Amino acid sequence: MMKKKIVGIIPSRYDSTRLPGKALVDIGGKTMIQRVYEQALKAKYLDKVVVATDSERIYEHIQSIGGNVLMTATTHRNGTERCAEVAQKLGHEFQVAINIQGDEPFIDPQQIDLIGELFEDDETEIATLIKKIEVAEQIFDEKEAKVVFNRNMEAIYFSRSAIPFLNGVPMKNWFKKQDYYKHLGIYGFQTSILSEIAELPPSALELSEGLEQLRWLDYYSIRVAVSATDTLAIDTPEDLKKVEAYLKKIN
Repeated sequence: MMKKKIVGIIPSRYDSTRLPGKALVDIGGKTMIQRVYEQALKAKYLDKVVVATDSERIYEHIQSIGGNVLMTATTHRNGTERCAEVAQKLGHEFQVAINIQGDEPFIDPQQIDLIGELFEDDETEIATLIKKIEVAEQIFDEKEAKVVFNRNMEAIYFSRSAIPFLNGVPMKNWFKKQDYYKHLGIYGFQTSILSEIAELPPSALELSEGLEQLRWLDYYSIRVAVSATDTLAIDTPEDLKKVEAYLKKIN
């Protein structure tokens, strides 16, 4: 079996409602997007890493550090569509594309490799990571997408609600009685499927939950792998303070 070529794509935009210009914020002497890029380069499964952006500032910054970057349209609604444009521009060179979040400066390269490993199976269409929830309150946190999956490690459903519902068990006891898993926002796609996904209309469930992966489940299977480590995303000034504290801790 011929090894699949895998490209890591980091969608990055300058505008952010809660933290403007966050891609270029300084974190211990490096920009956030530079840290994401350098972490992705450490992943063994990636044959190439590309930043996908609609910002001249981000484009010029990545070029200045010797990185690979492509300009994309300004009309994309999300990072998935931005990744799809880049995958199409790269042609048929890569069979798999991994969408790496541009706001996770300390992403573990092993998480990227977990996704890559799933594509050793030719049947894998889409892949993502999940993590066991370790804090009871988190299962009811609407900002966290939860996931249930079958014995073949295929996602059945994603929800902002706590799933599964435990019939006859007081909600305060759910965490003690059942393992719950949250979704981590990294995806891998067969590149042919990524192109198709970008053209699909939003589904009713997607619009209800505000989770785009529910659209994909109408058409494709989504394989999941359990990550031992969490992700540390930056979305607000408060998140930035947490990351700076984390950086001091590891240095």
